[in-house]
Amino acid sequence: MAASSSSVSLGLLLAAHCALLLVLAGAAHGHPASAGPAALSASFYDASCPSAYDVVRRVIQDARVSDPRIPASLIRLHFHDCFVTGCDGSLLLDDDLPAIQSEKSVPANDNSARGFPVVDAIKSALEEACPGIVSCADILTLAAEISVELAGGPRWRVLLGRRDGTTTNIESANNLPNFFDPLEVLQEKFRNVNLDDTDLVALQGAHTFGRVQCQFTRQNCTGGQAEGALENLDQATPDVFDNKYYGNLLRGQAQLPSDQVMLSDPVAAATTAPIVHRFAASQKDFFRNFAASMIKMGNISPLTGSDGEIRKNCRRVNSKGY
Repeated sequence: MAASSSSVSLGLLLAAHCALLLVLAGAAHGHPASAGPAALSASFYDASCPSAYDVVRRVIQDARVSDPRIPASLIRLHFHDCFVTGCDGSLLLDDDLPAIQSEKSVPANDNSARGFPVVDAIKSALEEACPGIVSCADILTLAAEISVELAGGPRWRVLLGRRDGTTTNIESANNLPNFFDPLEVLQEKFRNVNLDDTDLVALQGAHTFGRVQCQFTRQNCTGGQAEGALENLDQATPDVFDNKYYGNLLRGQAQLPSDQVMLSDPVAAATTAPIVHRFAASQKDFFRNFAASMIKMGNISPLTGSDGEIRKNCRRVNSKGY
């Protein structure tokens, strides 16, 4: 994908930001544990950890030198975290039976979700810079935006102030959107977290970069590859974030069944297909909507105020030590 490093227009970004703030109640004041409910805010860490963004960015930049898949892997972690009881970092918890069964072991994540050591490295660096301040849930949110921007995609003002959950939800994790869902099932799963068809088509656009095991592709390892062999999600520029993904859909060349159904499913013509055509025609339109949908997804049931905790180790709740 020969991508340009286009950014979201300031006016539209401010409009999306203001709309989200109107939906949220209260105001954050840069403290990680205020009493009562608090809103997410782009300035949440300005006073308490002003270097947070730069620390996260530095660790990701270092990681992608040896592993160019990391940006795509990190945004997937954010997606799979938010779709299970909200953006609370529950995906990051390891098994601690019988109290905690890790969401990492469900079919949508097992031997698939990756990038956890990079999250650990980010947390370690932040604990050194600002001990006990930045949540693991916010690390995933920041890492997603930075990963997209580093790969040539849009930038947006990340709303922060989430706190970390202390439980997992295996039932919900077992119902994550998957590569073989028909369109109507995908639409229902997105509606269940207040995301509409535009959000669905925009967020699926994150498949414009990264790799996938061939067993999950439409070809299903028919080239004789081993089951775990990796295929580029976009064959031309697999590490670039752009709108070429939608052109692949129009040519019937999407790697994942759950992507191609946005054009081929019987209900697509009246729902998702027109949006696919829009985004294929305009990278600016895609970038603008992707940024807005990422902000919207990041707003799914966050823990704020005095709810939850700020984990010192993203893999363990604080009561279990670190």
